[in-house]
Amino acid sequence: MSGRVDGIVLRITDPPNCARCEGPGLLLARFPDSWKNARSEDVRGLREAALCPACDRGGAAADELLALFAVDDQVGLSNAELLGELVAEWVEYLRHRKVDAALLDEEHGRWERGNL
Repeated sequence: MSGRVDGIVLRITDPPNCARCEGPGLLLARFPDSWKNARSEDVRGLREAALCPACDRGGAAADELLALFAVDDQVGLSNAELLGELVAEWVEYLRHRKVDAALLDEEHGRWERGNL
């Protein structure tokens, strides 16, 4: 099943594995996003995120979406409106989430030393 919600394209059938833990993803969302480049200019593009039951647990927006999948194994037309609302909230959270630069630097150092 695929669908579009306010510029967000969803893929529920055969979503990719989580890029963080390689576990199974529940859905893939592709959505418009923008960021500032080194010259402080807006760069517009698309971003993708897979909802992971392991890695996304603990965030309010993701938890509600994860709960929907836990309760309704078959997400479909009967709960499409609720799914759309929850996905929109999760995507809005993702748009505002920033990279933890310290953690990224630490992981990069571990990777350079062959410890990742």
